[in-house]
Amino acid sequence: MPNWLRDFLQDLQYAVRLVRKSPVFVATAVLTLALGIGANTTIFSVVNGVLLNPLAYPHSAQLVAVYGKTPGFDQGPVVYLNFLDWQHDTQSFSSMALYRNQNYNVTGTGEAERLSGYMISAGFFSTLGVRPVLGRSFLPADDVLGAEPVAILGGGLWGRKFGASPDVLGKSLIMNGTSYTIVGVIPASFTFYGNERDIYTPIGQWNDPSFLDRRISVSAHAIGRMKTGITLPQAKADMDVVARHLAAAFPVADKDTGITLVSMKDDIVGKVRPFLLVLLAAVAFLLLIACANVANLLLARSMGRSREFAVRAALGAGHARVMRQLLTESFLLAALSGTAGLLLAFSGARAVSRTLPGTLPRVEEISLDGRVLLFTLAISLLVAMVFGLAPAVRGARVNVIDVLKESGRGSTGGRHRLQGIFVAVEVAMALVLLIGAGLMLRSLSALWRVNPGFNPSHAITFSLSMPSSQATTSAETRARLRQFDNAMASIPGVQAVSVTLGSRPMIHDSSLPFWIVGQPKPANDNEMPQAMFYLVEAGFQQAMGMTLQRGRFVTAQDNEYAPLVIDIDDVFARTSFPHENPIGKHVHLEQFNVEAEIVGVVGHIKQWGLGADQKSAVESQFYYPFMQLPENLMRLAAGAVAVVLRTEGDPAAVMGPVRRAVTQLDRRDVIYGVQTMDDVLAGSFAARRVSMILLAVFAALALVLSCVGIYGVISYVVGQRTHEIGIRMALGAQRGDVLRLVLGEGVRMALVGVACGIAAALGLTRLMAEELFGVTAQDPLTFAVVAILLTLVALLACYLPARRAMRVDPVVALRYE
Repeated sequence: MPNWLRDFLQDLQYAVRLVRKSPVFVATAVLTLALGIGANTTIFSVVNGVLLNPLAYPHSAQLVAVYGKTPGFDQGPVVYLNFLDWQHDTQSFSSMALYRNQNYNVTGTGEAERLSGYMISAGFFSTLGVRPVLGRSFLPADDVLGAEPVAILGGGLWGRKFGASPDVLGKSLIMNGTSYTIVGVIPASFTFYGNERDIYTPIGQWNDPSFLDRRISVSAHAIGRMKTGITLPQAKADMDVVARHLAAAFPVADKDTGITLVSMKDDIVGKVRPFLLVLLAAVAFLLLIACANVANLLLARSMGRSREFAVRAALGAGHARVMRQLLTESFLLAALSGTAGLLLAFSGARAVSRTLPGTLPRVEEISLDGRVLLFTLAISLLVAMVFGLAPAVRGARVNVIDVLKESGRGSTGGRHRLQGIFVAVEVAMALVLLIGAGLMLRSLSALWRVNPGFNPSHAITFSLSMPSSQATTSAETRARLRQFDNAMASIPGVQAVSVTLGSRPMIHDSSLPFWIVGQPKPANDNEMPQAMFYLVEAGFQQAMGMTLQRGRFVTAQDNEYAPLVIDIDDVFARTSFPHENPIGKHVHLEQFNVEAEIVGVVGHIKQWGLGADQKSAVESQFYYPFMQLPENLMRLAAGAVAVVLRTEGDPAAVMGPVRRAVTQLDRRDVIYGVQTMDDVLAGSFAARRVSMILLAVFAALALVLSCVGIYGVISYVVGQRTHEIGIRMALGAQRGDVLRLVLGEGVRMALVGVACGIAAALGLTRLMAEELFGVTAQDPLTFAVVAILLTLVALLACYLPARRAMRVDPVVALRYE
């Protein structure tokens, strides 16, 4: 056996014996490090699954999201006719595909069921590199107007509704009144932007005049696969050329438009990248605090073993041999801590997967895979070096004569200084985490105080789908909606009801170009200002709890026979009619091709979220009477509308009577997407809330570990200075003097840490500036409160050992060795 291996086995055997002899010490050190390693492994598993792993498609680096670019919108929806030209003219893409959200009512198979789905172009699945598990994908011949209606099932629906039977091919489904033939099944594991869908139909079969209008976008989006060897900048340059050609060919519709390309992976995870990096930095700080804590424990323990090291040195053991022994003990502790941390990370990863699906993309891909396990191994080895090196160096450099003659009391000053440095580092990093958590708390507090522009209390919203077909007339649709309104108004507890389409606060957004009648008409749609539009009924203002500032709101008399009217919000009034009364002015709504009179001004609704509305490209809003919707668009409303209800009591309690009333109207009607407006409002800052909770947890752990570190060091110092304290008291020192002496040492360490922490936080909190609202990253109040709080907590941690020092008996202390 080689000498180095024999020495290592001896060191390991000796380390195991020491572990058995000191179970309390080992348990404390392992638990401290396991918390740090477990937290780091958990967050790294999230970063690995969300940011580092490639998307679950073949050669996913070639996939990009393709957006339409218009003034004010760098990443807007895609116009279908433009998409067809992109496909034909691009030189950089091997394929491109279009998709659009579309839900379907399935009838004829028992109770009506609402299915989620996509309208997709023929190349959608081949662009992603996904093959059907049964049947085929759509062919180009399927993706044209007038082709036989066909559908592809999602794997989940195939198993749930058809028992995963291969006989499903060729069967028919009645969806939205049309019979579709099933031609394929997609794997159940397939997700797109984190979503699973039940059904897919060809988008080219959509018979909607707006779809074939180059001036109108219908919420469609595109993806593309770059050719092998093509980079994203090259593809961008190519698509810029395509956009310029289209602008020249179609100056009315495509002037000043462009094309934006974003890596599909960045498109999915880009918004959460800063949030995850902040969390990764936070847990790294937590681990360093844990390492400093354990290093202090080992320094104190090595002090008690000074005589052992001196004896070994006297018997011929060199410094390197003693250091190797101490490092072996550190690596053993790190191995135990890494194992325990990995077990904690298993639970942590599961907890993250359960609690963050609505906040975090790709959450289903979070797991402890090989890369995460290697990370845990590497971090455990690093931890062993970090917390073990300083005690090992100190332990190996003993003064043999002093230790054997005087028990080493005279050589402790350097160790005290090193322990003080470790404590200061702990305090500094704990301060940074506490300041981060404090800033997030103040941001959430500021968000809660923001007026959303509506009253969410006792309000609930849902979607309603009614059976329709190509033969459904506008008059039939209006009659159905009026019947629905009457049925809802007759339900006890319902105070107001409105059917709505277009935008819904913090749920869905739709905008239209407009121009002010009497002013010069812009040359094209892209030069016109945009405004968010809401199709509403008379009860919308009361149902949403909006504020009417002047004029009147839409009434039931604003029907299909009355002159066209709209309400605008105060932002619309301020930007389009500065220093004027907008009541009585007329606005031309370009894509509706109508002219409407302004009859009222309402308060602005925070459409984009409480903390994001001022950053949006479109803030102006207007409200259009639902019953005055143009005839060519009213038929489309039958398929799916939204509803807002205001109730006297718990809004969720009325949904039972609502469903029964809808069933009585037509058993084929389907209600889905039920949400209280309180939940909608809370969901608008869910990501910030999660950030605050996680930072607060890490900061609390850091605070506890720092206090334990301060307490441990001061307790150790008191024990080592018992003889000195006895002499001071024998010479006349009072207990108050001893208290000030001990507290002074602790406060000095804490204040050094606080000063260093403030300096570090001034730089590091800039990383979370995008997550903050209503408070700056260098908010002086947060910095001051956290610094004072941490100093007071540090004083409390010093007080207990200081009290023990005050009670020292001088006679006993003078005999203390």
